[in-house]
Amino acid sequence: MARAKKKTRADKKTSRKKKPKDPRGLETYREMRDFGKTPEPAGKVRAKDGGPLLFVVQKHDATRLHYDFRLEWDGVLKSWAVPKGPSLNPKDRRLAVRTEDHPLEYGEFEGVIPEGEYGGGTVMIWDEGTYEMLDDVDPAVALKKGELRFTLDGRKLKGRWTLVRTGPQKWLLIKGRDMSADTTDVTVAQPRSVRTKRLLAEIARDEGGDVEKAATGDPAVSKASRPAKR
Repeated sequence: MARAKKKTRADKKTSRKKKPKDPRGLETYREMRDFGKTPEPAGKVRAKDGGPLLFVVQKHDATRLHYDFRLEWDGVLKSWAVPKGPSLNPKDRRLAVRTEDHPLEYGEFEGVIPEGEYGGGTVMIWDEGTYEMLDDVDPAVALKKGELRFTLDGRKLKGRWTLVRTGPQKWLLIKGRDMSADTTDVTVAQPRSVRTKRLLAEIARDEGGDVEKAATGDPAVSKASRPAKR
């Protein structure tokens, strides 16, 4: 019987090579999650046949409550974590920390990430709609430059907005001065999901999450609006 050919040093080096990284960022997203445990979508980079660009804002009660602001581009959702949530007041400069790209399917996700998994906690689809870049600027160019100027057409967020980079991952989310600007705290005035009309505590109750923890992310509501105990 012929002896098996020994692997050369070059062969061994080739076998140890990692698969090439996804140039559009979803590999990082996937590496951070165990899809056998989390209901989040694994997703993939997905090209669309035209149509408007989508945006979604997800309220996320993880280790700390924050709002995930996401803009569709190049087959994924470009994402920023906004600790205090969007403000309709042009005087406010809301910190927005750039995070990993998410799959487009993530814009449909509302539910509970199990505790112990990355981002464990309750997720709400707080707002959604479409957006357009101002002055027909390519979002990829604007991202590289560090300044995105766009209009939102959502259920809660509308009009002109700017994302401007102030550090490697730090940006500011700023409302433009237009007819949709307001001093009302929209996160308190409109706390419910645009999809299911639920509060965080109600999502946690329905999806088997930590209701008490999720309730800390809800503003004070009337007794009639609170989730019933089960």
